[in-house]
Amino acid sequence: MRVMILRHAMPLTGGRLAGRTEVDADCSDRTALAAMAARVVGAEVIASPARRCIQTADAMGLSPVRVDPALWEQDYGAWEGQSYADLPDLGPLPLEALAAHRPPGGESFRDMAARVRPVLEGLERDTLLIAHAGTVRAGLAMVVGDAALSFSVAPLSLTILRRAGPEWAVEAVNLTWP
Repeated sequence: MRVMILRHAMPLTGGRLAGRTEVDADCSDRTALAAMAARVVGAEVIASPARRCIQTADAMGLSPVRVDPALWEQDYGAWEGQSYADLPDLGPLPLEALAAHRPPGGESFRDMAARVRPVLEGLERDTLLIAHAGTVRAGLAMVVGDAALSFSVAPLSLTILRRAGPEWAVEAVNLTWP
């Protein structure tokens, strides 16, 4: 069984952190959207309820989709909506400390991964999730642990996980068009 996790198209954040903040997606690259849609034919489609994820699904011709609120991006609490330049500098942190860090009023990466994991483990057939960079990393964390935080996840990129019985493996990470 394969789980394909597609990060939504480029979010139009205006240079601000938009974990749970609703922003639009730039779905203007119709060629890339069509190419991604061709890669995921036949899979069940589940999306985060975020507007940018639903817009990506619509632009790929995959709507209507089932929506699962557990697929939302990490909640950055007080950091939501801040410009990237104004976010606090945490300094060098070991991956374990970074994964456990909670922004004020938000959730840690581990909290988010614990929310996403039951969705992934409950899937029974090839499935496409249209979600966020954090969701991709949460899936990768099932195989590589906190090292998942070291992966870059491009907009409109596809990551594929494979499950055989209870075991998960990474098939591909960050596939983009072309």
